[in-house]
Amino acid sequence: MPHEPVRSIVIVGGGTAGWMAATYLARRLAHLNLSITVVDSAAIGTVGVGEATVPAIRDFLSAIELGEADVLRETGGTIKYGIRFDGWGGEGHRFFHPFGLYGVGAEGVAFHQYWLRLNALGKAGPLADYCLATQLARNGLFLPPVDRPANDIGVFNFALHFDAAAFAALLRRLALANRVAHVDGRIVSVATDQPRGLVTQVTLEDGRTIAGDLWIDASGFRSLLLGEALGVPYVDWRHWLPCDRAVAIPCRAAPGDPTPYTVATARKAGWQWRIPLRHRIGNGSVYCSSFQSDADAEDALLATLEGAPLADPNRLRFVTGHRARFWSGNVVGLGLASGFLEPLESTSISLIQSGLERFVALFPDRDCDPRLAATYNRQSVLEFERLRDFLFLHYLANGRDEPFWQAIRAVEPPAPLQIKLDAWRSGGEFVRNEWDTFQDPSWLSLYAGFGDLPDRHSPLADAIGEDALLESFGRMRAAIARTLSHAEPHGAFLARVAGA
Repeated sequence: MPHEPVRSIVIVGGGTAGWMAATYLARRLAHLNLSITVVDSAAIGTVGVGEATVPAIRDFLSAIELGEADVLRETGGTIKYGIRFDGWGGEGHRFFHPFGLYGVGAEGVAFHQYWLRLNALGKAGPLADYCLATQLARNGLFLPPVDRPANDIGVFNFALHFDAAAFAALLRRLALANRVAHVDGRIVSVATDQPRGLVTQVTLEDGRTIAGDLWIDASGFRSLLLGEALGVPYVDWRHWLPCDRAVAIPCRAAPGDPTPYTVATARKAGWQWRIPLRHRIGNGSVYCSSFQSDADAEDALLATLEGAPLADPNRLRFVTGHRARFWSGNVVGLGLASGFLEPLESTSISLIQSGLERFVALFPDRDCDPRLAATYNRQSVLEFERLRDFLFLHYLANGRDEPFWQAIRAVEPPAPLQIKLDAWRSGGEFVRNEWDTFQDPSWLSLYAGFGDLPDRHSPLADAIGEDALLESFGRMRAAIARTLSHAEPHGAFLARVAGA
């Protein structure tokens, strides 16, 4: 007997997660001729403070056939080559996490092993000197990646900064143009088939009912379907990531070109973000309420704004972690409805994207085979855990003196992170895990940025003579300098492609 195909998908919640789901599913599932409906209420606000992304956003835009120039133009967007971390190792400390590779390896040995060898001799120079993405960011330049670079020096990528509300509005227009239906209404009840663990329909405040075969829960922190209706419990990770508050305040941008990178500055009990858009600066403070009051955090943020505030403070409370199941019955949670990891590495939107990609790859029939959900959940949990470990490393390696930072340094790392640290500290080796979002260069940027270097380099890096190695390193720096001469100022690029 053939399985009955899905005929309808209902997305509960608009905002970034809901409209990303609508546009992506409308494109990828167009051949199935099913109905897609977004249900949200104009009377219910969205979080809408996320303004930074990782390079995966470019793949998402390509998948929904939305041009990067259109996004930059419509959202006040700018380019992002990575994140600069200020003060995490102590006052005056700074390093950069780029979207690109470092140097060129040789004789089957990774570049960083040669760098470790020369660094121990005081002859290597800063690791950042060997990364094109870092140098583009530092010099305020734009250069598009090429498909086939001559060597690893030319391997880099970029992401985008944008106004999250404007991005959601742009996606909404695209979704409606692709025959997605939109229902404006507040959901007052959710009907479920409890024996089978399914959502069957929702009822709106005005009495209308909406039924569906599959449901996407994009309802934000409330998790209306996955959490409330189906009772999927929440896994709390505040033991490792104790920040549980945020306040966001945009401000007027100073004259001059926006910087092509995000800044994350360590503060008394957390950290502060700075995200440059063309028309404003996005600012926010993420902090732990056990070590700082809401009023103190807000005052501290206001005191550091570089321009006049453009809105009242947007205050958020959250618990880092995730739902025990991301897919339960016929409901898939996306965005804040499925979990939350603080935006230290700008991964919120990429988690929505990867969730959608997994969902399409495992797309079910109407019976929603639980084995598909089990696969989806295993992959989703692993992805969250890998990101948790990467974020926790920022805190674990800190060199600050305040009580918050001292307390978090004393927390034992999760076992997978400790394995990575042991491999690195013993010989500069990387451990690659399934569903790692960030790859070796990103881990290298943190290790080196915090000065957490191994006791020795690989003996394989001793095969090349010191003079030859120094000459090779000089050629790499010269190659980056030549490449920078072909780049254009970030502001000029924005003016050319987005009419800034």
